[in-house]
Amino acid sequence: MSLDPINLAAFLGMALVTYLTRIAGLALVGRLNLTPRAQAAFDAIPPAVLIAVIAPSALATGWVETVAALVSGLAATRLPLLGVVAVGVATVVGLRALF
Repeated sequence: MSLDPINLAAFLGMALVTYLTRIAGLALVGRLNLTPRAQAAFDAIPPAVLIAVIAPSALATGWVETVAALVSGLAATRLPLLGVVAVGVATVVGLRALF
């Protein structure tokens, strides 16, 4: 496989733009004085993005995965992240073995 110079330039350009937007965000966040309401809105972004990524695959792949996602969501209220992952995997494995 050969590396085309145009593809390499596109790849490096995308990497540079991604890096600069992340660094700019980190540099600017220290200078902003956010109201509590705005801070709450910014704090809600990571879980919203996570749900937007997980929900389509959890709901479109089958009922076993949907049940495992619901069980994992309930486990997330009480367990650390590793425990939630273990519960989710165990739920999928168990339900697939039974059905």
